[in-house]
Amino acid sequence: MKLFMPKQHGAWAMLIIPFWLGAAATEIVWQHIPFFIGWLFLYLATYPMLLLFKKKKAAFYRKWTFIYLIPSLLLLMIPLFTTPSIVYFGLAMIPFFIVNAYFSSRNQDRALLNDFSAVITFGIAGLASSYLPEAVITEGAVLAFAASVLFFIGSTFYVKSMVREKKNGNFKYISWTYHVVVPVLWLAAGEWIAAFAFVPSLARAVYFHGKQLGIMKLGIYEIINAVGFFIIMIIAII
Repeated sequence: MKLFMPKQHGAWAMLIIPFWLGAAATEIVWQHIPFFIGWLFLYLATYPMLLLFKKKKAAFYRKWTFIYLIPSLLLLMIPLFTTPSIVYFGLAMIPFFIVNAYFSSRNQDRALLNDFSAVITFGIAGLASSYLPEAVITEGAVLAFAASVLFFIGSTFYVKSMVREKKNGNFKYISWTYHVVVPVLWLAAGEWIAAFAFVPSLARAVYFHGKQLGIMKLGIYEIINAVGFFIIMIIAII
């Protein structure tokens, strides 16, 4: 049986980086393993689940929703058992899922607000990951959450400026302004390492704009940038 997988390849970085950045902000414990695998299956489940709102091929999407959702819930019961209050992070994701469902039902999956909602959801998972060991939200956890959300919002601006909005001059300047303002704000907050983590994003937003990059090459560069961001932010948190 061929697996039904999400087509948004960039979402894999959003799935991995906020979660493990959040874990590194406190302490990595064995419960993080089933937690992450459960989170992975939950992400896989939400893909067909959101497609159900388009009201096409409902039986097919319902089948794949349950295929992924059942192991997800079983695995997520492990961190829930050891840290019951972690359920609040799941509840906090619901409004953002509703936003995603709304845009899916209107066939506007590429809407900017829809992307931002997904970014925040992945960021909340990172907060939950940092909360797991001691049931507290530390300063490092907040730093990891803010950095993850700001980074992937920037990535959203950049990719849209290179693909769907590449002929929109105003969008280009919105993207560039965002990429300049974020590291400046980190510097103002006294987080110079976090500021440095965003410099490669600024450089690629300016340098690559207008260049003919294929989707695959664009994705490869984004993976490299995301890995660099993750490494630098680990240093900033530790």
